[in-house]
Amino acid sequence: MDLKNSALRFVLYGLLILGALACATPLIWMILASLMPSGGASVFPPSFVPKSVTLDHYRTLFTRMNVARYFLNSVLVSVGVTAVSLLINSLAGYAFAKYRFSGRDKLFTFLLASMIVPAQVTMLPLFLMLNKMGLVNTYWGILIPGMASIFGIFLIRQYALSIPDSLIEAARMDGAGDFEIYWRVMIPLFRPVLVTLGLFTFMGTWNDFLWPLIVMTDDSMYTLPVAIANLMGEHTPDTELMMAGSVLTVLPVLIVFIAVQKYYIQGIMAGSVKG
Repeated sequence: MDLKNSALRFVLYGLLILGALACATPLIWMILASLMPSGGASVFPPSFVPKSVTLDHYRTLFTRMNVARYFLNSVLVSVGVTAVSLLINSLAGYAFAKYRFSGRDKLFTFLLASMIVPAQVTMLPLFLMLNKMGLVNTYWGILIPGMASIFGIFLIRQYALSIPDSLIEAARMDGAGDFEIYWRVMIPLFRPVLVTLGLFTFMGTWNDFLWPLIVMTDDSMYTLPVAIANLMGEHTPDTELMMAGSVLTVLPVLIVFIAVQKYYIQGIMAGSVKG
């Protein structure tokens, strides 16, 4: 029996390692290709390891193509959307979970039902609304639509349902007000799910291409994915330059995920029992 279990464990670990390598190979090749001289990634047979390492493509991105500006635009937009959405989603999710008001369940059901509407369908009316408000080609044009999400409200609400009502009642007996209970009692307990939601929001905003492309007309305000796409149109044959731009796009999200993965897993696993 032990031999059989060991063999099964060996096969399972082997399959997991192969799967991890298959997933990591494109990322590794992207990084290595960005370090190749021009034309090094386009040879046949294709080369996986660079024959010589160069940082010229990264220098080109930062010196001649103003990628630092696009990078800062992405940081500003992603951090701003994440911070504001965490506040609004946590307030709304907490209210749906712990407060009783007329039409609460019907409103929440309506919000969930609206999740089936594709985001692309709402882009035209949203653009027209922002245009009427004079927010097209401004950072607010990206920030406002991302300030709240149905998924975020749902995630916070499900997590809040797992928190005993006795904690809130005890805080009220101690004289705490509604906002004080939210800020001092609930927010510390929400930390795992807030990290999870924050990671989802940051990644979604950082990688978003279509909406910034629609709402931004000034190329100095482009986010990194839009700028890299335009770069691809201008420098089609330069695969190595494209890979360098892709590395700059992927690396910050990867670093953030590695830094918060413990809380991310806690947030995914918790709060799924009640509801």
